[in-house]
Amino acid sequence: MLTKQDELLLKSKGIKFADFEKQLADFKTGFPFLRLESAATIGNGIVRLNEDAIKTVTEAWNNYKAEKHKVVKFVPASGAASRMFKNLFAFLDASYEMPTTDFEKFFFDNLKRFAFYDELNKKCKTTHGKDIEELLAANNYKIVVETLLHTEGLNYGQLPKGLLLFHKYAEGARTAMEEHLVEGAQYAACNNEVCVHFTVSHEHLELFKAKATEKQPIYEEKYHTHFSISFSEQKPSTDTIAANLDNTPFRNEDGSLLFRPGGHGALIQNLNDIDADIVFIKNIDNVTPDRLKEETIKWKNIIAGLLVTLQEKTFLYIKKLRTNNYTPSELQCMKNFLENDCTVVVRIYAILVTKNCQLICSKSLIALCVFVEWLRIVENLAVDLSTFTIPIILLVCRY
Repeated sequence: MLTKQDELLLKSKGIKFADFEKQLADFKTGFPFLRLESAATIGNGIVRLNEDAIKTVTEAWNNYKAEKHKVVKFVPASGAASRMFKNLFAFLDASYEMPTTDFEKFFFDNLKRFAFYDELNKKCKTTHGKDIEELLAANNYKIVVETLLHTEGLNYGQLPKGLLLFHKYAEGARTAMEEHLVEGAQYAACNNEVCVHFTVSHEHLELFKAKATEKQPIYEEKYHTHFSISFSEQKPSTDTIAANLDNTPFRNEDGSLLFRPGGHGALIQNLNDIDADIVFIKNIDNVTPDRLKEETIKWKNIIAGLLVTLQEKTFLYIKKLRTNNYTPSELQCMKNFLENDCTVVVRIYAILVTKNCQLICSKSLIALCVFVEWLRIVENLAVDLSTFTIPIILLVCRY
């Protein structure tokens, strides 16, 4: 039974009672396994481009950026860093004082190689009056780890991954957040502007804003572009009820219901709020140092170029169908385009009938669905929808 306080909590989060009941029912019945059609291979979900095609799509992306379009880099950044340091937390809880496990020995042997070393060294001096080497010489290994993880030190045990120093450079270390700005400047700049959107937790929002304010001028000068940095928080309506082993709602000590944030899939609502023509999606910790960025940037340009090439052809075909300006041979070309150029297997109508179709079928996917319907109607041209294929990258462009 829900109390009045429970009902108020659900209302404040925007969670309907029916959705709350469904969450509990799902715990009881379990979740079905995803049925896989087949492995992705070249020609079946994977496209292999030759050098000429790579050059063509790369030029298409450069031309697209030169026009008046809006491109956004969407970065889920709410993930906490606590799991990254679980072995160090275990070391602090251990009965021994010296590095004992292989991990602990490796960590201290390579401590100077970490991007956070200089900041940690400064914090050790200001907090304990000794630098790292002096503390280690006195066998104060745990003091060094405490200074790294605890609130009195760098607080890495509680900070989000986006605010940790990830990579070391001669001019200074960069956080993961900064690496996304640097990366975005090299493939997502459009009209001399790089739009980057971070989804963050409420408790860390101000820290992210402060870091953006501090670093934005530095990278604008370095890359001769303007950054438009925005933030959103995961919507509380996507939170999930915690349950006991008997599948009853778990309650806190004060009797209130305990909810936990949903996974990355819950961010589809944040993504749907983004007004852009092209959206690149990449997790906060999926970044590389500068020495490895060339390959990343190359393939981002290629993928985006392939996207806008397919998009342009889709829109052209829709226009022809709308105006009845086509020939029988062009209709066949359209059919071949759907069956050969669009390569990720999706059951369109199964998607369209879901209650969230406005989220997952928005923009170009809807355009492609309209395209298919026209082809089915016009002169009864047969298109096999049971294994109809769509490029997944079309999900991130606007029609």
